[in-house]
Order: sequence, then C-alpha cells, then structure tokens
Amino acid sequence: MAIREKVPTLIISFTTTSAAMAAEKFFQENNLPGRIIPLPREVSSGCGLSWKAKPEEEELLIRALKENDLAYKDTHIVVI
Repeated sequence: MAIREKVPTLIISFTTTSAAMAAEKFFQENNLPGRIIPLPREVSSGCGLSWKAKPEEEELLIRALKENDLAYKDTHIVVI
C-alpha cells in the first residue's frame, strides 16, 4: 500500500453545521472545486465540518461565499 504524500490543503471552517451544509450544497450545485470533510485536528475552531480544496482555489471559493451571503468562519492552509 502506497503512503499518500502530504500536501498543503485549503480548509474553510464554519461556525455551524448548517452553514457548512449550505456551502456544500452551493459549491456542488455550481460545480466549484473541493469537498466537505471533518474538520482536521490542526484547526481548532469550527463546527466539526470543513471544506477541503487546493490552496490556489481559495480566492474563487471565498468570493463565491461572500457574493452569495454564505457564512464561513475562517480559512487555513494545513498540510494533510
């Protein structure tokens, strides 16, 4: 079994589960990159769910959240 190489990853954290689920629905409906994952242990604040994507997609995703009044807590770059 090959060991996956750890890479810098964008994590968008959310204050509430409902905010995370609304963002997931919006991102999926609009074919935006990433997927929902459990909040990594390296990120200590949030509801327990987060959005994972490539770091270079941060500007696109945050702009989409802000333009559509979707709440998020913070962004983090974590090596996972």
